[in-house]
Amino acid sequence: MRTKVAVIGSNAFSGSDFVDLLLERGTYDVVGVSRSSEEATGEIFLPYKRHAAPPFRFHQLDLNHHMPKIIELLDSFQPDYIVNFAAQSEVAPSWKTPWEWFETNVVALSRLGHYLAGVKYLKRYVHISSPEIYGSCRGIKEDAPMNPSTPYAASKAAADMFLFTLVKQYHFPLVMIRSTNVYGSHQQLHKIIPKSIRCIKMGEVIPLDGGGKAAKSFIHIRDISRGELAAMEKGRPGEIYHLSPDQAVAVRDVVKNICTILGADFSKVTKDVAERPGQDSIYFINSDKARQEFGWLPQISLNEGLNDVVAWMNAHWDKIKTLPAQYIHQP
Repeated sequence: MRTKVAVIGSNAFSGSDFVDLLLERGTYDVVGVSRSSEEATGEIFLPYKRHAAPPFRFHQLDLNHHMPKIIELLDSFQPDYIVNFAAQSEVAPSWKTPWEWFETNVVALSRLGHYLAGVKYLKRYVHISSPEIYGSCRGIKEDAPMNPSTPYAASKAAADMFLFTLVKQYHFPLVMIRSTNVYGSHQQLHKIIPKSIRCIKMGEVIPLDGGGKAAKSFIHIRDISRGELAAMEKGRPGEIYHLSPDQAVAVRDVVKNICTILGADFSKVTKDVAERPGQDSIYFINSDKARQEFGWLPQISLNEGLNDVVAWMNAHWDKIKTLPAQYIHQP
């Protein structure tokens, strides 16, 4: 019997790569739910579209507005696993309308979780959280206290706390993932790596928030998807798992690497701008637990991954150069 997986947020960068990995493995029947249509997202941002006649069905539904339909879909499909990537996830805009982040990340999530706590078909609910709930952090493990610095991070922390009340009260089969800064082909163009590549190719200047001094733990999306799949299949209910590389790298050093790949002069294609409100100085978390329990390890080096993104953007440049590079908020 084939395993059934429902992926909520299937058109998000991380969600779409996870769907692609499931279809690549060939043993899963998959249902995807996302508020944006596949057409609006665009095929170049949906790696799973490469599969011919896949065992995948997509439904355009919004957690904030279509919860009864989502619940009806889940009850009809009766997935063994639900993996939830859906969230308002941008940091800087969360200061402008923070209630919208809480509406999606907390209120809608609480409705979904409250219902799922009573179903019998679910083996595991995998929730994609964020290390930003810790604030600035260096080498911390899964039991570190929450200390969010932005409305986005606070909304994710509140959601996490609610889900663990379901674990305590109903033995909800929660497995939580907190992974560091993902990147790779098919990522949204406003993110720092594709944004930097695009700026260089367009002859534009790359703005570096706070001079790019903040250190991030950049990790390739496929390494994260493999870890999420291992957690889905092997994770212990009620546990948190970190997924991260071995070190953090300053944003400016990542941009310097991109400049080297593209033959650009870093000093001429970048400019320092003011730091974003609430920006944490470093995100670096300890992932020994996932490595020991799942045998998971990152396999794609930063340099290899950056070259992969450059190749993807070059291959689709005629389309990419016509697309907006700024984040457009959808409430």
